[in-house]
Amino acid sequence: MEANRFSPKEISKLPDSPGVYRYYNIEDTLIYVGKAKSLKKRVSSYFSKAAGVNRKTLRMVSEIQSIEITLVNSEFDALLLENNLIKQNQPRYNILLKDDKTFPYLCVSNERFPRIYSTRKLIPSNGKYFGPYANVKAMNSLLKLINTLFTLRTCRFDLSEDNIAKGRFKVCLEYHIGNCKGPCEGLQLEEDYLKDVDQALNILKGNLSLPKSYFKERMLEAASTLQFEKAQEFKEKLEMVENFQSKSVVVSPKIADVDVFTIVSEEKFAFVNYLRIKNGMINLSKTSEIKKKLEESDEDILALMMVEMRDRYQSITKEVLTNKELEIESDTIQIQVPQIGDKKKLIELSLKNALFAKKEKYETLDNVKDKGSRVLKQLQQDLQLKELPVHIECFDNSNIQGTNPVASMVCFKMGRPSKKDYRHYKIKTVVGPDDFASMTEVVGRRYKRLLEEKQPLPKLVVIDGGKGQLNAACDALRQLGIYGDVPIIGIAKRLEEIYFPEDEFALHIDKKSEALRLIQKLRDEAHRFAITFHRDLRSKNSFNFELENVKGLGRFTVDKLMKEFRTMSGIEQASRDALVALVGENRANLVQNFFQQKRDA
Repeated sequence: MEANRFSPKEISKLPDSPGVYRYYNIEDTLIYVGKAKSLKKRVSSYFSKAAGVNRKTLRMVSEIQSIEITLVNSEFDALLLENNLIKQNQPRYNILLKDDKTFPYLCVSNERFPRIYSTRKLIPSNGKYFGPYANVKAMNSLLKLINTLFTLRTCRFDLSEDNIAKGRFKVCLEYHIGNCKGPCEGLQLEEDYLKDVDQALNILKGNLSLPKSYFKERMLEAASTLQFEKAQEFKEKLEMVENFQSKSVVVSPKIADVDVFTIVSEEKFAFVNYLRIKNGMINLSKTSEIKKKLEESDEDILALMMVEMRDRYQSITKEVLTNKELEIESDTIQIQVPQIGDKKKLIELSLKNALFAKKEKYETLDNVKDKGSRVLKQLQQDLQLKELPVHIECFDNSNIQGTNPVASMVCFKMGRPSKKDYRHYKIKTVVGPDDFASMTEVVGRRYKRLLEEKQPLPKLVVIDGGKGQLNAACDALRQLGIYGDVPIIGIAKRLEEIYFPEDEFALHIDKKSEALRLIQKLRDEAHRFAITFHRDLRSKNSFNFELENVKGLGRFTVDKLMKEFRTMSGIEQASRDALVALVGENRANLVQNFFQQKRDA
């Protein structure tokens, strides 16, 4: 392969060959990876007038500063490379492909007397891995079946011939309850142990016919020698394998190994289902939700997900069935869209799973919308509002121990945060820690701005505080001439009481009410937003920030000093006696040493 860089003006120089193209922005950040049968034609299409049909694509094209290409031998090779590059770099405009690092595997170790165990770390040198398993419960059921059918060890001892001969190990409880035959003490031959491992491997591979034959032969053999208890034991194990097989969906004995991929999509999302068929049985079904970034075609998404899922679940099946025509030439896989027969039924089954995932997604979204509307109606009823409070704003002050007074306003629309409408305020006209005056200033500034810009006023204003803060906010509305036009309430922290202007008694909403929870959520969000801004503002004072990091002081002590002496220079000029009286002798020493080091530096 070879890689070259081009500018958007040099598209005509691109080769008419298969490959992968990568777009970089002005900061040389990779923003998009794509594949093409013809690099020249595909890349040129982005910069033609036709590209304007998609607003998202236009935005991406406007950011492109350079183009890097990699030539490959075939379109399928380009697809493989594209998949790897997207997973490695997660470009902004590509669909999101998550890796399988959180999925567990079953490992058959390459030790003498191999173990079979679950793990989330794939280290090829440790043994042979099966999976990953999307369903942990199903994996544990499979592991439990294997441990029940076969007497495999679970210990981590190094069972080398030398260690066993020297008697370094003793049998454990697993031996005494019949789950292990004691290879650690040489009580089981390696040859017999490996026979069990071979049968376990067949189960892991999905070849259940071989273990069934194995147990059936052992059962008949034991019965012929009148070992009826042993025969019964093998019969029970045979039935366990058959019961396990019956839980898998049997497709058709005519279909051996095949991968099935189907896609259903709409404007913003696509849903891809993957069925893996082994020996005529479905042993894996996985549906992935993909968020579209550039209105990608179903064929492009399906091709990319096919490569991703086969790589993730280590499939080497040659035959692949899909519900979309994929024009990909490859020697390693054969892709077809069946029209009749059992294979067509597999496509329909896979589509059924994809459609179910789509239905679940939109039912969830609808439930969120319905819940938001329901809560707002409940809030309107509880507060006796004339209009549905689709636009709510909440104010809070923050001036930890009187330093750097600030305020925040958070906005909820349709019961959900509208973070683009959040606002921070530095208190400008108030001297000292005066919450009431600060509230009057901030509310006045907010709605004076909205009136000047002819922006719509909220349907409800919430003030974090009791009657004092609420009255201060009402004063601001009176000064603007909009008092009575905008519903306004206050919420007291201690008893979660709701206050109305000019109302002597507080309103108590049911503690389990969704309407009260919405008001609490507004209040908590406003408080969080104000505190965050306050801390950021304080950290901008480099001396203050450094002083907080002096071991033995911390934020509480610095706040105490700032409240008493107002400024950093005030703290520096304070007498030793004043410092000792305020924070104690040890902390006073730390403060004076800090400023002395600053002067000496």
